[in-house]
Amino acid sequence: MKMPKATDEMKQDFRDLVEPLTVENPEVVVKPMFGQLGAFVNGNMFAGLFAPTVGVKLDAEGMDELAAAGGGPFGPAERPMGGYLTLPDTLSADERAAWLQRAVLHVGAMPPKAPKKK
Repeated sequence: MKMPKATDEMKQDFRDLVEPLTVENPEVVVKPMFGQLGAFVNGNMFAGLFAPTVGVKLDAEGMDELAAAGGGPFGPAERPMGGYLTLPDTLSADERAAWLQRAVLHVGAMPPKAPKKK
């Protein structure tokens, strides 16, 4: 399985997409993951960058709606991540922001993930 390489520009675009969510929710953080980036709330990932795509975690209704809007599997083709779909390239900046907001609300309602012991 070959991992795509995220450019600095892709990573910055992802950070710029997530940054407005941190104003309303200080629990939102962006962390590196396998050469890509993930956006987390309370330790649970709600969005990720898998160059060049951005994926979001949604409830079943949201998954159906995003799939109808052109969202596809997120992650490696051989092993896409369950519960996540990519944001179609055809979405406007406002539409992308709305999907991220929906994802952070969905995942933010989940129990916080316990930090791993060192």
